[in-house]
Amino acid sequence: MTEIGSNNSGHTIALPGQPSQTFTFAWAAGTHTGHRRAANEDSYVARSPMFAVADGMGGHWAGDLASAAVVEGLDDAISGDFMPARAVERALERATDHIGLIAQDSELGVGTTVTGAIVTEHRESACFAIFNVGDSRVYSFEKETLTQITRDHSVVQDLVEAGLISRDEAESHPDANIITRAIGFNAAPSPDFWMVPIRLGQRLLICSDGLTREVTDAELALHLSERRDPVTTVSALIDSALDGGGRDNITAIIVDVVKVPKAH
Repeated sequence: MTEIGSNNSGHTIALPGQPSQTFTFAWAAGTHTGHRRAANEDSYVARSPMFAVADGMGGHWAGDLASAAVVEGLDDAISGDFMPARAVERALERATDHIGLIAQDSELGVGTTVTGAIVTEHRESACFAIFNVGDSRVYSFEKETLTQITRDHSVVQDLVEAGLISRDEAESHPDANIITRAIGFNAAPSPDFWMVPIRLGQRLLICSDGLTREVTDAELALHLSERRDPVTTVSALIDSALDGGGRDNITAIIVDVVKVPKAH
């Protein structure tokens, strides 16, 4: 388990060359081993403009090192208040090389999921660039509506999209733990990206599947709708996953959009 960054109740950035055009964010992150795992293989970075969660695979030693390699690589890529999506891709390529060295002594292979959001410049303003590899997730909560932004790279997601099983059936399917894309396992990283406008009052939830396996989307929406501060919300989400069984490591980051520039 590697934790990078600290909770922040109000961080303000300005668009380059436009000091009056400011955005303010608040965020918090937390992780828990859960009730059934001997070690925590999740890692995260929560330091503006990078917010990401990685869920390691390959045994408690190797999985932890794989997720650490990813979040440390993403953290190293931070060079200012904004990041281009290409910086994420380069960081994941370097992390893949590092994981390859870790995996030399592993017969089963070593890898990790990663999902997250960066603040990036876009069309003379700013937006979130959401990225994902694997089955960790990013959600957006706006106007009392929860939306899953990322698409799971998993066998059951493919079955759902083919119409062979329902989303509810996917949660208890015997192949629910099998993912189709990861960082590591001697494969080139292939993240998906989504550009999401930054809007006042928006909440992002970035989490490992240890949360979403135990807490339904309806329960996630209920927690987010209560509009408690990010620290309290993260704690409540983790407690809810533990109450639901806590079968896996649980990690969550909440990012709130507190202020955006006034419309011209």
